[in-house]
Amino acid sequence: MSRKNFGSKTWLYPMPVLIVAAYGKDGKPNAMNAAWGGIYTDNTIGVCIAESHKTTQDILASGAFTVSMATADRVIACDYVGIVSGNREPGKFAKAGFHAVKSEFVNAPLIAELPMALECELLSYDKESNFMTGKIVNVSADEDILGSDGQIDVARLKPIVYDPVHHTYLKIGDKAGTAFSDGKQLR
Repeated sequence: MSRKNFGSKTWLYPMPVLIVAAYGKDGKPNAMNAAWGGIYTDNTIGVCIAESHKTTQDILASGAFTVSMATADRVIACDYVGIVSGNREPGKFAKAGFHAVKSEFVNAPLIAELPMALECELLSYDKESNFMTGKIVNVSADEDILGSDGQIDVARLKPIVYDPVHHTYLKIGDKAGTAFSDGKQLR
């Protein structure tokens, strides 16, 4: 077996594309694209976002945020909120074509155009590592992405992942197996 070494890189697959949103002190919604995040413990999410981001400041002030899955049909808007700073463009949420709907569970906006979100209360933020954790209070999903079993259907959700090597967004593909089941063949 021959392997090529690349050194220390932030390469991990799949890397979800998360759209983090919060209300500012003025009550206006703001959002950013965050690729470095995921489930941290049973009911918490962890996201690495710099303190200089307006969204980070909004979360620290409000104590709440939402995390939506970026989707294939909203790639342009989701990328836009990642490349434009809310510190320089106060209307970037609306310019992305996003509309805010207040969460029933936390003081943070749901993004109407993104059909799935984790609604979170801020637990901690470490300024040195930029690591933020939030307690997942609720997961909400538009009914049009639910399957016949009443659960989220990933094919209808159409979440995207980030390829950090080639700087591209990829659609999640076909089923490869059944978790907690296929390995039983080796018992």
